[in-house]
Amino acid sequence: MKYLLSIFFFLTLCFSASAKDIHPYHVGSVEFNYNSNTRTFEITGKFFLDDLENAVNKKYKTALRFQDDKFRDKMNEALKVYFLDYIKLKVNNKMLAINYLGFEEDVEAVNIYMESEPVKSPKKVEAAVSALYNLLMIR
Repeated sequence: MKYLLSIFFFLTLCFSASAKDIHPYHVGSVEFNYNSNTRTFEITGKFFLDDLENAVNKKYKTALRFQDDKFRDKMNEALKVYFLDYIKLKVNNKMLAINYLGFEEDVEAVNIYMESEPVKSPKKVEAAVSALYNLLMIR
């Protein structure tokens, strides 16, 4: 019997700011699915392109841009570090290593792909997702 575990997170962050500067809501989703064949958690995230771009640039004090091929490699490296910092997965009381696989742009969104190290028989799963939280300080 195929064992599928799916945890769905919605991140909604609100803060006061002028609407002309930035919009007041930042939404993303992260989904964790256990693949019993590979014994890994497949992690996918979907974020608004401008939110993720702003979060990465704020954290690393850069001016990287999605939808510009000259920034693709640098953005990929920045996203790898960013998500390994902001997504944690603990299974059976053990922190799992997460491998960042890459990203793809989807019109106004960015899809992020990651995978955990293999784990047998997950009984207790804990996840922490704090992506986009660093945008709280933008004024």
